[in-house]
Amino acid sequence: METTIEEQCLSEKKKNKSKEYLKGWVPYRIKRYWAYVAATVVALAVPWITINGNHMFLLSFDQKKLHLAGIAFDMQELYLMPFLLMLLFLGIFAVTAVGGRAWCGWACPQTIFRVIYRDGIETKLLGLRKKIKNKQKDPDMSKLENKVKSVIAILLWSVLAFVAAANFLWFFVPPEDFFSYLSNPTEHMVLVGILVSTALFIILDVVFIKENFCVYICPYSRVQSVLYDDDTIMAVYDPIRGGDIYEGHGYEREKKFNSQKELLKVDSTAECNTCESCVTVCPTHIDIRKGLQLECINCLECVDACTSVMGALGKPSLVQWSSEKETLHHAGKTNYFRGKVIAYFAVLMIVLVALFVMGSKKEHMLLNINKGQRLYKVLDNGVVQNDYIFMFANTDRKEHTYYFEIVGNDKITIKRPAEPFKLGAGQKKKKVVILETKEQLANNARKDVPIPILIRAYATDDKEKIVIDREMVFFYPRSDLVKK
Repeated sequence: METTIEEQCLSEKKKNKSKEYLKGWVPYRIKRYWAYVAATVVALAVPWITINGNHMFLLSFDQKKLHLAGIAFDMQELYLMPFLLMLLFLGIFAVTAVGGRAWCGWACPQTIFRVIYRDGIETKLLGLRKKIKNKQKDPDMSKLENKVKSVIAILLWSVLAFVAAANFLWFFVPPEDFFSYLSNPTEHMVLVGILVSTALFIILDVVFIKENFCVYICPYSRVQSVLYDDDTIMAVYDPIRGGDIYEGHGYEREKKFNSQKELLKVDSTAECNTCESCVTVCPTHIDIRKGLQLECINCLECVDACTSVMGALGKPSLVQWSSEKETLHHAGKTNYFRGKVIAYFAVLMIVLVALFVMGSKKEHMLLNINKGQRLYKVLDNGVVQNDYIFMFANTDRKEHTYYFEIVGNDKITIKRPAEPFKLGAGQKKKKVVILETKEQLANNARKDVPIPILIRAYATDDKEKIVIDREMVFFYPRSDLVKK
């Protein structure tokens, strides 16, 4: 009887110790869910946000425009695309160097979709996986009830897949046009085909390919090892505290111990109780105790599992979101502000500043100038004409009246066109332009003389804002060809 009372007291003390240790602990899983909500809201909201009629981000192949931060750029202004691509890749490199595959575990659509389908629909809503703690096992499909639930889960996810596919397309076809096109699908079969194909791929991926996409298809997992170093934070098992469960190096490592008794015989201080909680909870089916593996997506499910188990014993988790330097080698604190990271973010800032500077210089009209087929034409009384093809493009959202002038040379005049002309929003127009001079611009008996001139084109109704300069050449013939 006394033994029973002592055991109860000891058990009560352990529970209190566990509660005290885990007091205020918020699992990474909950934090990830909030990150998923934020990422989903941003992805759904951005296509609908407009500033002065322009979208926050839109790459429209239909309208041949790029919208960025409320500014519309014509396809001829896509000098910004290299900066955007540099931001994308440098951002991936910087985030990976600091936080490993943080993108994969915390914001990637693939991960979010799988959590919605597996944890939301299959487990919470339908209870198909409710009694299965091991994510590496599938439900028993020999039961009719499970088959029905599986079909319902696929149907529910199919609806969400079409929403996700539409959301993806909104970054290329603005929502206002997207729904207008869908209202008349027979005339927009390409759009319908892309929508259906994208949705079917999402269904196939999430329901059948699953995390194999992360392991075998996604190229990001293949480059991560090149970007990692000892200070990169990731899910890391502490073999010094927990004991070395595996032996060997890299992917050749083999498991040595399957029970705590076997482990304690070799290492009496080992804290790992070989409960396998960190293994069964892993969505990509790996054992984090084996070390760094390309399948790890930094979801930190293993960290939460080990924290729960070790926390019940009043001890810190054996799997930490930390660096190999700090947790694996115990060689000091993680150095977040190391040379490589500083270099990445410095270059990122330079590219970002360059992007804003280039974006702030957006031209509200475009003008391309090509020389005509004739180099020049000589008329009576020494009049010389040059002809050109001017391509005007109105990149603004309203109609404007355009004309141009010659800057810094009053000896050359505009013969054609004689009057300003109108151009609607987003329209382009070719103009045959003839410039002439009655003055003697050069006196060279051996060769024709190219004379640089500056053309200033503008909208007559908004000359302060819509104006651009272009340099070109007026050719003056050799002196023996000019008739006076």
